[in-house]
Amino acid sequence: MDHQERTRRLSEQPLRRLLMHYAIPATVGTMVTALYNVVDRIFIGQGVGEHAIAGLALTFPITIFLQAFGMLIGAGASARVSILLGRQDREGAERILGQAIVLTFITQLMTIIPSMIWMRELLEAFGGSERTIPYAVDYLRIIVPGNILMTLCFSYNAVMRASGYPTKAMYTMLIGAVLNTLLDALFIYGFGWGITGAAWATVIAMAVSAAFVLRHFFLKDSVIRFRRRYIGLSWAPMWAIASIGLSPFAVQLLGSLVSVLFNRSFAIYSPSSHEADLAIGAYGIISSYAMVGVMLMLGISQGMQPIVGYNYGAGLYDRVRRTFLMCASINTLVGLVIALSALLLSPFIVSAFTQSETLMLVASDALSKCLVGFAFVGFQITATQFLQSLGVVQRSFVLSISRQTFFFIPLLLVMPPRLGVDGVWYAAAISDTCSGILGMLLIGWQMRRMMHQEMRP
Repeated sequence: MDHQERTRRLSEQPLRRLLMHYAIPATVGTMVTALYNVVDRIFIGQGVGEHAIAGLALTFPITIFLQAFGMLIGAGASARVSILLGRQDREGAERILGQAIVLTFITQLMTIIPSMIWMRELLEAFGGSERTIPYAVDYLRIIVPGNILMTLCFSYNAVMRASGYPTKAMYTMLIGAVLNTLLDALFIYGFGWGITGAAWATVIAMAVSAAFVLRHFFLKDSVIRFRRRYIGLSWAPMWAIASIGLSPFAVQLLGSLVSVLFNRSFAIYSPSSHEADLAIGAYGIISSYAMVGVMLMLGISQGMQPIVGYNYGAGLYDRVRRTFLMCASINTLVGLVIALSALLLSPFIVSAFTQSETLMLVASDALSKCLVGFAFVGFQITATQFLQSLGVVQRSFVLSISRQTFFFIPLLLVMPPRLGVDGVWYAAAISDTCSGILGMLLIGWQMRRMMHQEMRP
């Protein structure tokens, strides 16, 4: 398929078939992201123990913080590439590609070095104990330097998908996921490397996937590719990337802060240090299960992105609206399934991550409380991705940070002092509900705006 045909079908092919064409590979890609994390946690929980999975949960603030810069560049570059290709500006898309690689290396060096220097001090501040910090340190010493490979892999996979190669993007991620699973089993059970083995498995798998992704952008028959004259730093392309990527970047940064607040709240409001470790371990399990739902929703939303971005750039607003409604309906259903399963099947879900009966009891009870509002998450994720794809930066940003900033943090100040650890779980559920409602209001505004644009001569 030539370049013009690859982009032309975005404006002409039936939307259901087109959404499936992009959403299925994108969903596989994001589910692979979830698989990297969930598989690690299952192997660590089952093969190492309850303190190891709590130690892994302690690392969340650092790993999420590092990933935020990958989201800043990857989400911003992929959305901007999609819009530029919709305007037939291939040169502009390649300029974005070249700027993104330089930004990746700069931001990674700026974040990896401080994380390595102050690692133990950070873990202590996050609420770690003498039982959990050693596991966290063993994991981070490998994962933190390897984060540059993860950033290259995920960021450029998103650009590959946005430039019209969703299936190829899917396969590059699948290769890494399968390899990660095999290496987890080999390193943890075969070699007895414990949590260190899980870290090495992830880094090696990411290196292989990153090599496949980057190779694509050096091929002459790719829609866009690396060109030496565009590799550098220039203010306009940098801002074009950052302005759109700011929304998911802020979400990740706030996600890091929320992880800190979760862990600190457990340390403060649990009756003992041991019970705090159990609550942190339960949080690790809950976040793993929630990640499956979030990544599924995000994959469907990312499949929407090139369709919406191209058609918005081409002025085909009816196709933009219908694509959003289709995607929002699917994601809302996914959120409802996750919420109901957390209520009805929590012991079964938790048993996949741990053999500890004590941790199973704590995590099962917490899962049903924490994810009861998850039905609203699907709409909020779809709305955020939709606004981001249209370049509506400010409202996308507001919606993306709403759950943590406007709802969760204030509730965390009010509820745990009265309800203890249960207040932490309920604060998360209420925040999910409120941010979903805010998403509905902002989407209503955007739909009215597009109607006015259609009416203009």
